[in-house]
Amino acid sequence: MPDLIALLQTYGVLIVFAIVLVEQAGMPIPAFPILVVAGALSVDGGVSWPAAIAVAVGACLLTDLFWFRAGRFYGKRILNLLCRISLSPDYCVSQTEDKFRRFGPKSLIVSKFIPGFNVIASPMSGALGVPTPRFLAFSITGSLFWSGTGVALGAAFHKSVDKVLQTLGEMGTTALLVLLGLLALFIAYKYLERRRFLNGVQIERIGVSELVSLMDDGHDPLIIDARSATARQLQQAIPGAIIFNDCEPETLMATLDKDRHVVVYCSCPNDVTAAQVAKQFLSSGFHRARPLHGGLDAWNGHHGQLAEDIAETSEAKLC
Repeated sequence: MPDLIALLQTYGVLIVFAIVLVEQAGMPIPAFPILVVAGALSVDGGVSWPAAIAVAVGACLLTDLFWFRAGRFYGKRILNLLCRISLSPDYCVSQTEDKFRRFGPKSLIVSKFIPGFNVIASPMSGALGVPTPRFLAFSITGSLFWSGTGVALGAAFHKSVDKVLQTLGEMGTTALLVLLGLLALFIAYKYLERRRFLNGVQIERIGVSELVSLMDDGHDPLIIDARSATARQLQQAIPGAIIFNDCEPETLMATLDKDRHVVVYCSCPNDVTAAQVAKQFLSSGFHRARPLHGGLDAWNGHHGQLAEDIAETSEAKLC
């Protein structure tokens, strides 16, 4: 393998741009370490620190603007897609929705430091209608803060970083294998963390058709909306649903009949929030509590198809 330090000195700026771009696009490749390395090499003039920060900000801006426009046009659907492809547990992404709502686009200043938050901050800005100039101002500020911090840390601890790079350079091809192995272990850890989380929310679910049958048969099931306030702002609730987060869970459950069917829904992938809330109801004695399979999307899809069937039947009668 070519000398590692010489390689970084020659292509350092390009490497910074590529890795930051890939990470910000959603791949599980940590980019902050390469900023630290660039900062360490800039002390001896091996890499230009202004250029490293500039390309990092440029890469961040490209991906941020892409996800912002995707959120503007596709709303909740793009957020669900990001949850599905992310290796972070789904609850990390769903919980950040209300954090964004609390702080608004100003949260973009620190979002890149927070796993999960960075995934949804830009598309959430677009989905909630944040003006483009305001979004760009906070996105650029946050990107500068994040990349500048990495480069500054590298410059401050350049002696330690240089020793690590020197050791890796002396290891030759072995160093590349070690780095690839560490990356593989990181991805495997994130994957196993996600699988462990999903296994923890395994619970019997109820389908939309069964829920509709319960309603038609007069069982009057309790429908619980477990979505975040931000998610409720993006999509209307099921008619008659009780908002779970409007009060303390214990207070809410004390007012409900434990013998009634309880159906909990959310709008996150894998129904994870609904499953967690349904487990709370079960542990409190609501033995008929179940999460709605497919969540709000399944409900809307069912009723959208029902409306189409009614319209087709009416047209047939007119003919």
